[in-house]
Amino acid sequence: MRSKRGIFVAPFDELSDPRVIARLAADAEEKGFDGFFLWDHVNYRPPTRAVADPWVAMSAIATATERVLIGPLVTPLSRRRIHKLARETATLDLLSGGRLVFGVGLGSDNNGELEPFGEVVDARERARLLDDGLDRLVDFWDGEFEPRPLQQPRIPVWVAARWPNKRPMRRAARWDGLFPIDQEEPSQLEEMVAYVNEHRDDAAGPFEIVVDMPAGTDFGPWEDVGATWCLTGFGQTPTEAEVRAAIDAGPG
Repeated sequence: MRSKRGIFVAPFDELSDPRVIARLAADAEEKGFDGFFLWDHVNYRPPTRAVADPWVAMSAIATATERVLIGPLVTPLSRRRIHKLARETATLDLLSGGRLVFGVGLGSDNNGELEPFGEVVDARERARLLDDGLDRLVDFWDGEFEPRPLQQPRIPVWVAARWPNKRPMRRAARWDGLFPIDQEEPSQLEEMVAYVNEHRDDAAGPFEIVVDMPAGTDFGPWEDVGATWCLTGFGQTPTEAEVRAAIDAGPG
């Protein structure tokens, strides 16, 4: 079965203007792509200088499009206030007509966006905050806050994981999707899919396997081992021209 196709960009430098991102998303929708996703950072390592807020940018995308799914890949919950995030996600889901996907992960201290701002650095503590934050977020979505998200029973959650780290894989199995980080070969993804299937309740509903690859990648081998979403990514320094070229080439 053919996977869904999306565009995955860092809102950095040339793409730090949300108006540019919104135009690209609208063009991607017109060309037949199924999703448009953004990196979520407040700072990044050189040579990146300009960094846009992904949540404001996603609001611009939501108003410029009608069909594509949108979402952050990924948000580190340890540096977010969960009650504020609950308001943002529910509002964005309403604004987009129920098209938000919520990508989450531990984040990294490699880009100067944790310790310099007083955020938690210890990975175990970040993992605890991630799990606790997701549970609390569901409580807010489930009616503790109003308005509730448009999507019911809740907004889909995709979880980032690096193989062969098992705990993030088990975390992903409890939610709605897996976003592998730095997967190198389809055989590696095949192992990840098998592990998730082993730990996932058969009655838990649909589960997405999301990969991102450079423009021009043959997604066939990844689909063969279970990828349900194949995203075209552009790395740390995307240019508007290369993103537009990939969009113009269509989803394939």
